[in-house]
Amino acid sequence: MTLLDRPGTTGAGAPPRPSPPSRGATLLRDLGLGIRFAAGGGREGWTRTLLTAVGVGLGVALLLLASSVPHLLDERSARDQARKETTASASSDAKTDGSVLRVNGSSEYRDRTVEGYLMRPEGANPVLPPGVGRFPAADTMVVSPALEELLTSPENELLRERLPYRITGTIGDAGLRSPGELLYYAGSDTLTTAKGGHRVTGYGVAREAEPLPPLLIVLVVMVCVVLLVPVAIFIATAVRFGGDRRDRRLAALRLVGADIRTTRRIAAGEAMFGALLGLLIGLVFFLVGRLFAGSVEIWDVSAFPSDLAPDPRLALLIVVAVPLTAVLVTLMAMRSVAIEPLGVVRRARERGRRLWWRLLMPAGGLAVLGVTGRTNGYEPVNPFAIASGAVLVLVGLALLLPWLVEACVNRLRGGPVPWQLATRRLQLSSGAASRAVSGVTVAVAGAIALQMLFASMNADFQHVTGQDPSRAQFAGYSEDVTGEAATSAIEQFRATDGVERVIGSVEAFATKPGTYADDDIQPTTSLTIGTCATLRELARIDRCEDGDAFVVHPPDDKDQAGWVDRTARKGKTVLIGEGMGAKPFRWTLPADTATVTGRKDPMGEIHFGIMATTGALDASKLPGATIVAHIRVDESTPDVAERVRNTAFRIDPGMRFVELNPVARDRQYDSVRTGLQVGATVVLLLIAASMLVSQLEQLRERKRLLSVLVAFGTRRATLGWSVLWQTAVPVLLGLAVSVAGGLGLGATLTWMISKPVAGWWLFLPMVGAGGALIALVTLASLPSLWRLMRPEGLRTE
Repeated sequence: MTLLDRPGTTGAGAPPRPSPPSRGATLLRDLGLGIRFAAGGGREGWTRTLLTAVGVGLGVALLLLASSVPHLLDERSARDQARKETTASASSDAKTDGSVLRVNGSSEYRDRTVEGYLMRPEGANPVLPPGVGRFPAADTMVVSPALEELLTSPENELLRERLPYRITGTIGDAGLRSPGELLYYAGSDTLTTAKGGHRVTGYGVAREAEPLPPLLIVLVVMVCVVLLVPVAIFIATAVRFGGDRRDRRLAALRLVGADIRTTRRIAAGEAMFGALLGLLIGLVFFLVGRLFAGSVEIWDVSAFPSDLAPDPRLALLIVVAVPLTAVLVTLMAMRSVAIEPLGVVRRARERGRRLWWRLLMPAGGLAVLGVTGRTNGYEPVNPFAIASGAVLVLVGLALLLPWLVEACVNRLRGGPVPWQLATRRLQLSSGAASRAVSGVTVAVAGAIALQMLFASMNADFQHVTGQDPSRAQFAGYSEDVTGEAATSAIEQFRATDGVERVIGSVEAFATKPGTYADDDIQPTTSLTIGTCATLRELARIDRCEDGDAFVVHPPDDKDQAGWVDRTARKGKTVLIGEGMGAKPFRWTLPADTATVTGRKDPMGEIHFGIMATTGALDASKLPGATIVAHIRVDESTPDVAERVRNTAFRIDPGMRFVELNPVARDRQYDSVRTGLQVGATVVLLLIAASMLVSQLEQLRERKRLLSVLVAFGTRRATLGWSVLWQTAVPVLLGLAVSVAGGLGLGATLTWMISKPVAGWWLFLPMVGAGGALIALVTLASLPSLWRLMRPEGLRTE
């Protein structure tokens, strides 16, 4: 009998051999083992996992913020529409128990808009704007929390002078577009329709948002791509933190029998755990940041915490895509690594990075944009083609950077000791350095392309107003022309500190008396009353004395001049203010009235019609008249703009007061530009945080090497400079790639919208910002570098 013939080892009575685990069970086992290594690998393991999770979490937080933008815009628009007066209200003349007289009292204060309304109830139950619990009594007001804070600040005495009402309450969130909005509702007992008040009987209007023009759609798509592609790259970079230590640990597993596939599945499990932990940390970052959203303003933009609610579909996509990206990036990174037993990581024979396939992606992106075709600004565009083409170009630039860094650093020789330490380190592992700055490369390239787009579109979304700030910087319009207001308003402007000159007039309409058929147009022209000095600013008048009047023809317009002469008949009567709700004023135009030619006022409007001096016609008796004041100031006077606005508010709280500007920009265009500024600021903060985490992770990986160098006598300043050069070389190469790629992408996009390139040197500010960001991150990592160069770094466990 042999050993094999022992009972129980053969035959029918032998126990069955265990069947090998299924492929799914093996996969789950290995993934679970990787998760155990990541979660229970001691201090070193947890440090690496936390670094990965924090890097991923920063990106996830920004992705959640981006996914909240649609809900934020919808809620903001809903609150804005809810406080607008209804369409029926605006046209209603019937006084009711709930109707309110209201006039717009908005103004500017130090480059911020202070929106507000004066209101007077016409019944016992006046309608209330959203967010207001009680109608403000006369000489009191309810204000937004941000305006209340501004008014209580000691340095805002001029604003308190403009709004002297007593604060009796605050406006709730339902009545505000954003927490930082400056808004007030003030009560009045003197407001009338004659002073500009109009009747309101309700609030809330549903209006469809204006569709974006095709050019703005291109801009919006590019803004989203430029802001979100760097985030995806940061997440892909963060999951590769601590790769060298992980490979050494996997080599030990090979020693106990694990095969290559097993080690890769274990590595995938570690990456997945770090990504899942990053999801949780990102959610915490987002929720904590959301609590402070109402107290943070970026470019005068803020949001209520409740508005920051991610879209469920986008949030689900983030939850699925982030772990999946972590696993795929890890498996791709391990394809170039040969992990062998005995604790040794032996890499396969390295060959230079190939260039040809890295050029395919940006070239393919430009081809997609080229195939999409050109638009003339009116035809619809395909946003998906634009987004995919831009993404291919930007990701292609990130793939091109490692080849360029490797090709350049392999040719570097000699130099000072810090330079040699830096170049040798880059020659040994240029991939990590390239990954650290790839996000900056993509962000700068995208920003350059966007700047070129904005520059090429400027002419389409801004127009020349014809206003002349050299003659006047401000203009005011008031309908309160009762009693002495017509002359006193202009005198008050002239008495304001810093005012050099006021072109003040009173304007109304004059009509030809008579009875006219329904299909016949009654001859009407404008009437302007002012001093001789004022009238000379509005017409070409040689001789003028108080008591004179003039018939003013527009230059080079015979038809309009004939219409003026039909109304302004010398020696005949005209009616002033007919149809303005009061008895029209009859006035006879003097028979010796001179005829002159009109000229443009500071607002760029050509004056014509009838002009009269204050001695010829009493302005205070004219129904439906308007005070017009063009004001020139000495801009060197401190707060001169606020002093003039205070005077305007004191004269008439409902005065329409504007600042003259030779160029006006489209509001939607400005909104997109502001959104880009806010998003770019947030992304730059993310870049800085992510790069700092990446830099700290690289220093931690080289802790023992740094300690050995110090033990052998290397000066700390030498190592500090070497770290700076290790960062600077990839950054300079990355900025070169971003400039070339950004200019190419920007030129292609401007070609798509049928515009010429407005400037090739727009990349300089963005390159400067990228370089400054790298310098800041390097300085912030120096304290960690000094700490890692202690002798304790030589210890091992």
